[in-house]
Amino acid sequence: RHCLKLVSPKMIFISPRNRDLGAKYIEIAPLHEFGPDYEAALSASEPTCPPDPCSPEDGVVILYTSGTTGLPKGALISHRAEISRTSAQMIDLPTTLDDAFVAWAPLFHMVSTDSVFATLIQGGTVIVTDGFNPTELANIVTTHQLGRLTLMPGMIEPFLSAMNDVGRPVKGVKWAGVMADLVPRKQIAEVTTLLNAPYLNSFGSTETGLAPASAGLIPIGEVPESLEKRQSSLCQIKLVDPDDTEVKIGEPGELAIRSPALFSGYWNNEATNTVDFRGGWFHMGDVFIRNSDHSLTFVDRRKYLIKSGGENIYPAEIERVLLSDPRVADAVVVRKPDPHWGEVPVAFIVRNDESLNGKDLLTLCLDRIAKYKWPKEFIFVTDVELPRSTTGKIMRHELESRMSKIEASE
Repeated sequence: RHCLKLVSPKMIFISPRNRDLGAKYIEIAPLHEFGPDYEAALSASEPTCPPDPCSPEDGVVILYTSGTTGLPKGALISHRAEISRTSAQMIDLPTTLDDAFVAWAPLFHMVSTDSVFATLIQGGTVIVTDGFNPTELANIVTTHQLGRLTLMPGMIEPFLSAMNDVGRPVKGVKWAGVMADLVPRKQIAEVTTLLNAPYLNSFGSTETGLAPASAGLIPIGEVPESLEKRQSSLCQIKLVDPDDTEVKIGEPGELAIRSPALFSGYWNNEATNTVDFRGGWFHMGDVFIRNSDHSLTFVDRRKYLIKSGGENIYPAEIERVLLSDPRVADAVVVRKPDPHWGEVPVAFIVRNDESLNGKDLLTLCLDRIAKYKWPKEFIFVTDVELPRSTTGKIMRHELESRMSKIEASE
């Protein structure tokens, strides 16, 4: 509802299977369902050209990305940005019009959307599937020549199993993967060997595309000791301190970027745009170190979030749901390493009612937030057990450390 109301749509298109979901938003804009009636209306209409051709700065798509408050923000991406993202990919990670792309990841996620545009701009073929089906993906990989093969944390193991069941060789893949930092290193070596293709050592975002640091590839069969990044083409970057002064080589700083591939700003959010685009640079909120060989080492996210199976999860969104129950005195969500998803959310709960249990809390989440955001574990603590700074802010990293120590002692 928040995402729809944010952009004030003139019309909402839905598929038949989402009819019931769409009915909840009829008051926001008229609904049009894809199907025979829609096709008939489309055929009966008169084709007309727009009065004005689009300009490079006109928006082509709005993709939603979580904000620091946990509410999604609409990132407006222009024709200029998408063409530039394709150009940068062609420089760093070239493919040809004979290389297809499999859009199994949701088209509301840049990992599919940007690659779809890049493939179509080059005259290539896009294969759209209904979500992640390991067997279907294995069949496609063995029958189609592919450029990029998207593989996220949590999907690699079932894909490898499906490839083993299919029992046919890969037809051809130029490069594979995303989010190497969250994938077990041995698994990277295994999947690159199977595909006979390197693994993408990337760091990008909805706002920037594959930039700022996705020009590196992990060689076939290699178990990487470290995952330093290589700067992408068609972008300028600098690392700055809290005063926006550029830091020295070897010192941590927030990454700021200039690039024609940048998005145009957050829809209807001038306050955030003013801060994030200050000084003519987009400040990503991610801290890096630039090494003497000009590679980049990721340090941490300045604004805390959880990356689970390719999706960004901000704790605040989950915490608001949990705190809506009067039986919850306090709730703090932190990230926990997970061999399947990369990271998963875990909730520390202070109870007002000692009868409150994990099942009760999970029920709260069912219709309020997406399933991948549900906490995978609830840890009940007292208020004094929540570590706070002198200003009263929760120190999430201490909770992560405590959780690791508890697991190590078990």
